[in-house]
Amino acid sequence: MSSSLSQSRDIAVLIEIMRRLRTPVTGCPWDLEQTFDTIAPYTLEEAYEVADAIARRDLTDLREELGDLLLQVVYHAQMAEEQGAFDFGDVVEAVTAKMIRRHPHVFGDEATRSAGVAKDFWERAKAAEKAEKAREAGGGEREEAGSVLDGVPLPLPALTRAVKLQNKAASVGFDWPGLGPVLTKLREEIAELDEAIAADRTEKVKEEFGDLLFVVANVARHLEIDPEAALRAANDKFVRRFRYIEEGLAKRGRRPADSTLEEMDALWDAAKAAEKGAPNDQDA
Repeated sequence: MSSSLSQSRDIAVLIEIMRRLRTPVTGCPWDLEQTFDTIAPYTLEEAYEVADAIARRDLTDLREELGDLLLQVVYHAQMAEEQGAFDFGDVVEAVTAKMIRRHPHVFGDEATRSAGVAKDFWERAKAAEKAEKAREAGGGEREEAGSVLDGVPLPLPALTRAVKLQNKAASVGFDWPGLGPVLTKLREEIAELDEAIAADRTEKVKEEFGDLLFVVANVARHLEIDPEAALRAANDKFVRRFRYIEEGLAKRGRRPADSTLEEMDALWDAAKAAEKGAPNDQDA
């Protein structure tokens, strides 16, 4: 690799840039200080920014955010290489092997391709991979007993993790038979939260509120709704309507802090009506 680097479509150039940033003495002081732990939050942030660009249907931003996410992979691989654990090529090799292994209906022989995918193939494939990892880690044939719930990452957003945990349990038959019982459970959890609040038991209130959110995630799962996406949409709607309030008050020379709840509620209703295309007779 030459001493001068320039814009390139070659992944090798990006890997070399990261290597130089992490080279002692001549590298970047900030990059040299980083560890897996300090970079992990940036990795999560970049993944969210990718999701945000997708939600906004902004393909220009998506291209940039995917590059930033790719940089995170290169960053972690470089730090692992410095420790003698693995390098970027190992990452590519591992995911390539996994994709081929998990898609025998595409990459297998003619008989396998013709057979298609069995209903429980994905779970069986993942279980087999997990068992193999356990044997490799233990250095022998003994396989540690695992949980059906293993493999759901802790850092996931809580609502997303709740749905994944519920899906794992459902895969072995531990699930409500339909939406109706889940909605009944939702009402039970609201009643239990009411009781905890009435008893003024702070820790119990937190526990019951958590249970309520968990059941809400289950409702979303049965409706085949992504709860994170639904909540993001609700957040966007709140921001949009509250800005309508602020703009309406600004036309009157007012700010929210100078206004009454009644005034703001009226503008909120006007924002709702405007979004629904209803005639708006409010003074906004």
